[in-house]
Amino acid sequence: MRKYALMGLLLVAYTGYAKSEALSNRKDSTVRKGVTVYTTAENTKLRLSATATLSFAPMKQPLETEVCIFVDPAKSFQTLTGIGGALTDASAEVWAKLPKEKQQELLKAYYDPVNGIGYTLARTNIQSCDFSSGSYSYVKENDSLLKTFSIEHDQQYRIPFIKAVIGAAGGKIPLYVSPWSPPAWMKDNNDMLHGGKLLAKYYQSWANFYVKFIKAYEAQGIPVWGLTVQNEPMAVQKWESCNYTAEEERDFIKRYLGPTLQKQGMAAKKLIAWDHNRDQVYQRASTILEDPAAAKYVWGIGYHWYETWTGSAMMFDNVRRVAETFPGKNLVFTEGCVESFKYNRINEWFLGERYGLSLVNDFNNGTVAWTDWNILLDENGGPNHVGNFCFAPVHADTKTGELIYTNAYYYLGHFSKFIRPGAKRVIASSNRTDLQTTAFINKDGKLAVVVLNLSDKEIPYKLWIKGEAAAANSLPHSIATLIVD
Repeated sequence: MRKYALMGLLLVAYTGYAKSEALSNRKDSTVRKGVTVYTTAENTKLRLSATATLSFAPMKQPLETEVCIFVDPAKSFQTLTGIGGALTDASAEVWAKLPKEKQQELLKAYYDPVNGIGYTLARTNIQSCDFSSGSYSYVKENDSLLKTFSIEHDQQYRIPFIKAVIGAAGGKIPLYVSPWSPPAWMKDNNDMLHGGKLLAKYYQSWANFYVKFIKAYEAQGIPVWGLTVQNEPMAVQKWESCNYTAEEERDFIKRYLGPTLQKQGMAAKKLIAWDHNRDQVYQRASTILEDPAAAKYVWGIGYHWYETWTGSAMMFDNVRRVAETFPGKNLVFTEGCVESFKYNRINEWFLGERYGLSLVNDFNNGTVAWTDWNILLDENGGPNHVGNFCFAPVHADTKTGELIYTNAYYYLGHFSKFIRPGAKRVIASSNRTDLQTTAFINKDGKLAVVVLNLSDKEIPYKLWIKGEAAAANSLPHSIATLIVD
C-alpha cells in the first residue's frame, strides 16, 4: 500500500513539475515571439536597416565551438536616463545657415523616434566654449553682484535652436548645462582661456552665476534638468578652461554651489561632478563622494573619453570601479567626439566604431546617460574660435546646404532609437572577443540587444536566452540591434 501511495505522490509531483515547466515554457515563448534585426555595416548600404527576422528554437547546453550571445533578462541593473548630444553655439550657428527644409530634416533625423534616432538628452554651454565663434561673457567687467547679467548673446542662434529641438523632441527634453570658464576677471590669470583658477573671493558670485543662467533660460521656456560643476577641470586648454583640484571642486560644491542651488529652490537639479576623462574618474569621485557634506548635493559623476590623448586605450574599468563603490550615484558620459577633423576622412568607418565601442562598454560598466558632443558642425569641423576642429555625427556643407551623415550617426542610433528612457540594462555576455554586446529591457517589455563586431570576419552566432536560441549573423565591421518581442 505504501508503495502505491508513494508512486501516487511521485506522479502528482511529476505532473505538477511538468505543468510548471510547460507554463514556464509557454510564458517564455509568449515573451519571445521573434527577433527583428537592424544592421549598419561597412562596405554595404545597410544603415540602421531591417535585415532579418529570426525565430527561437530550443537549444540546451551550447558547445564551446558555438559562438553565442547569452542574455539573461532576469538580471537587471541601472535604468537609462537618456542618450543625446550637445547643442553648442557652433551647432546652432550652422543650423541657422541651413535652408528651412534642411533644418527640419536635421531635427527629424535626431529627435523623431520613428523616422530618426530619437535623442532623449541634451547638453549646452554656460558662456562661451571652444565651439563658439568667439569668447563672450554674460556679465560686464567686475560685476560681482551680476546686475548686468544677460543672455542676449544666445538669443541670436542658440536659444532659437534649443527651442526648435524641444519642439522636435515632443515638447520636452532633459537639458543639462556646463561652464567652460568664469568671466576672466573672476580668475587668477585674468583670462577665460588657458586654464587658471577661480579666485576664492568670487566663489559665491560664481555659484550665483549658475542660478542666474538657469533662471534666464527657464524664463525663455527652456527647462534645465541638471548641470555640471566645470567642464574638464584638470585641462589647461588654449580655449575656455578653469582648473580645480578634486579637493577644490569638493569644497566649492559643499560650501557654495550646493547650498546656493538649494536656497534658490533648485535642489532637484541634477548636479554632476568631474565632467572630465575616465583616467582619473575614480580619484575624483572618491575625493568628492567620500565627503558626506559634498556628496549630498551630487547626483552623479560625469566623464569624457579623451584619456586617449596619453596613448591609453579607453579605460572602462575605471567607470565600473566608481559604479561599484558608489552605487547610489549616477554615471554620465558627458562628452566625446573624434578630434582633428579632416574632410577627406568624413566617410571613414573608424568614426562610428569608436562610438560603438564606448557605448557598449560604458553601459556595461554602469552608465545611466550618454551624451555626444556637437550634434552638427560645418564642412570645416567648426565653427571653433581656436581652430580645434572636430568630427560630428552630422556635418553640413554650408555652401550647398546639404547634410552629410557620418556612420557615427547610425552607430549612435543603434542605441538611442531602440533603448529608451526607463529601460533597464540586463545581462548580455559574449563567448568571443570579436563580438561585444549590451542589452536593455524597455518599459514596453521589448528586449534590445546590441551586437558590435569590430573584426574583419563575418561571424554566425546564436542569440541564446534560457534554453532557446535564434540563429543570427554578424557582418564584418558592423553593429546590429536585435529587438526581441
